[in-house]
This record gives sequence, structure tokens and C-alpha cells, in this order.
Amino acid sequence: MALINKWLNLIIVMISVATLASGLFQMVAPDVIMNMIEADKTATSEHFFRIVGMFMFLFGGLMLHTIYSTEPGKPAVLWAALQKIGAFVGVGLGIFLGIFSMLALSVALFDLFSGVLFLYYYKKL
Repeated sequence: MALINKWLNLIIVMISVATLASGLFQMVAPDVIMNMIEADKTATSEHFFRIVGMFMFLFGGLMLHTIYSTEPGKPAVLWAALQKIGAFVGVGLGIFLGIFSMLALSVALFDLFSGVLFLYYYKKL
């Protein structure tokens, strides 16, 4: 735990930047992500991928704003953690139901790791 505590803020910042950047990319080019995870592409599904990307972008930005704020933003960290755990469940269900390929499992596991780490960060605030 000492190693995680030493690098916790940097890891949270890196996860937040990755969430923000991947959300922006998903908003702009949902078809690229959908091709990677072998999702069925329709105008409706691409539209929903863009919406999900927007929320990823917003939560990544929220965490960056919270980390660099002078006021501790415990509620924001808690909700960002819940968003990550919800993303894990949603993507996991997509894999289980055959909507996404197994490649999406890496995304789900990253979201689970991020959510648990955000909860740990929340506890330390």
C-alpha cells in the first residue's frame, strides 16, 4: 500500500486524463471503438456511443478539477468511482450478452481497477 499511496495522486491524474481523452475520442469517432470491440454499428448505437463518450469526458474532467482544487471534493470522487464501477458492470454485461468482443474485457477491468482506486482515494480524503 505504501507504493500506491506514494503515487496515488499521479495514478488518479493519469486515469482521469485517459478517461477524458478516450471519452473525447469516442465522441468524435465512435465507429473506431465500435470496430475494435466488434459492436454492431447503427446510427442509434453510434449516437449512444457518442453520448457515453461525452460522460467519460465529463467525469475525467471532473476528477482532474477535483484533484487540482484547493477544496477536497469528496462527493465528486465518490460519484466518479461509482461511474467507473457502473462502466465495469455495463461493459461486462455487454460482453456476457455477446454485444461486445472479449477485447472489451480490458476496458471493463480498467474501469473496475479505476473505480476501486477512486474509492480508496475517496477514503483517504
